[in-house]
Amino acid sequence: MAARPSWRGQIRLALVSIPVEIFPATKSGATIAFHQIHEPSGKRIRYEKVVPGIGPVDTDEIIKGFEYEKGEYVLLDEKEIEGVKLESRKTLELTQFVDSDDIDPIYFEKPYYVVPADDLAEEAFIVLREALRRTRKIGLGQLAMRGREYVVSLKPCGRGMVLETLRYADEVNKAASYFRGIGDARPDPELLDMAETLIDKKAGRFDAAEFHDRYVDALKALIERKKKGRAISIEADEAPAPRGGNVIDLMAALKRSLDNPPGRGAAGKSASTKKPAAKPAARKAPAAKAKPGRAASRKRA
Repeated sequence: MAARPSWRGQIRLALVSIPVEIFPATKSGATIAFHQIHEPSGKRIRYEKVVPGIGPVDTDEIIKGFEYEKGEYVLLDEKEIEGVKLESRKTLELTQFVDSDDIDPIYFEKPYYVVPADDLAEEAFIVLREALRRTRKIGLGQLAMRGREYVVSLKPCGRGMVLETLRYADEVNKAASYFRGIGDARPDPELLDMAETLIDKKAGRFDAAEFHDRYVDALKALIERKKKGRAISIEADEAPAPRGGNVIDLMAALKRSLDNPPGRGAAGKSASTKKPAAKPAARKAPAAKAKPGRAASRKRA
C-alpha cells in the first residue's frame, strides 16, 4: 500500500490488542484556486503584516493571543501551546458498543480505512471485524491524533474496517431551533400519493460516479476559453422562483412530472413547484434587446 498511514497503533478490546494502520478514506475534490490581481499592471496582490501606528513587523515578533475582552488579550507563545497538545498514545481502546443506527449521521465527520499492521495481527483483526458485523454494533473510543483528541467509531467494511471521527455534541446545532417554524399540517393524501409515485419512478442504487461538480467543470471551461482568447457570453440569470404557492399549482407540477419525468442525469431539474404564470416572466428577456445601451453593455461583458 503506497499511501502513508495517518496513524499507527493498537486497537484494544479488554486484554486483546490488535496492531493496525489507518488511511484516509477520502480526498479533496477538484477545486479552482484564484489569486487577486492588480488589473492595471497584471501583478499579484501581496499582503503585509502590519501594526497600526507602527507599520510592517518581522515574523519573529508575532505571537498568538486570545481576546477575552474587547482589546484585551492573553498572550501565548508556541512552546506553551505545544505543551498542551496531546501525545498520540498509539492505543485506541474500545470502551462502548452501540447499535449501528444509534448514531445520528450528522455526527460523522471524516472516515479512515483500518487494516491490520502485519500478518500476525490479521487473525485478531478478522475476529473483531466479524464480531461487530454479527452483532450489528459499532465500537466507540477516543483517539489522540495530530495534537488533539477525537471521538471515533469503528465498524466493519468489506474485508477491512472503517474508523470515523465524530463531532462533539457542542459542534452540532440543535435541529429544533431551525425546524420549529414548520407547521404540523398533514399533507393532502392525493398529493402525497403522487409524490410517492414520482419517487418510486426515480428510485435506484446510489452511484457516486454519476454525479459531477458542474460548477468546477464550468469554471475550467471558462478558463480554457479565456486562455484561447475566445469571446465570453454572459447569460441572464433565471427569474427567482416565487415564494408560496397553492395546492392547485403543486398538483399541476406533480402531474407534469409524472407525465414527463426528467432523466436521471438531470439532477436538480426534477418537478418544479413554480406557478404556471411565472414562466412567461423568464421570456421577457428578448424585449430588452430593444434597448441599445443594455445590449451593448452585455456584449462588452
